Amino acid sequence: VQLVESGGGLVQSGGSLRLSCAASGFTFSKYVMSWYRQVPGKERELVGGIIGAGGSANYVDSVRGRFAISRDNAKNTLYLQMNSLKPEDTAVYYCNAMYCSGYVCLPQYDYWGQGTQVTVSS
Repeated sequence: VQLVESGGGLVQSGGSLRLSCAASGFTFSKYVMSWYRQVPGKERELVGGIIGAGGSANYVDSVRGRFAISRDNAKNTLYLQMNSLKPEDTAVYYCNAMYCSGYVCLPQYDYWGQGTQVTVSS
């Protein structure tokens, strides 16, 4: 199993970035995919997630309306479009894959990428 994030970098406040997460080694369309972020010294925070079939995603309040999660099951890729970026969005962003059957998620099928740094300057 491999999750590889890309697209991070340095951007000015108000700018945009698009992160990608390329997945391999598992049946991508059967997994709930999520984006998390972490700032040094703080716990990893859920940004949002999207179910295997795609469609609507859910977001943490601090990014709702600015960030958009999507997935392309044909390409085994998850995306995070980040607009109107703020300095407080600065973090390492991680891609997560988890297998869930209905409302039951199985921790033995919980995978993480290595993360990509996003830095927003004021």
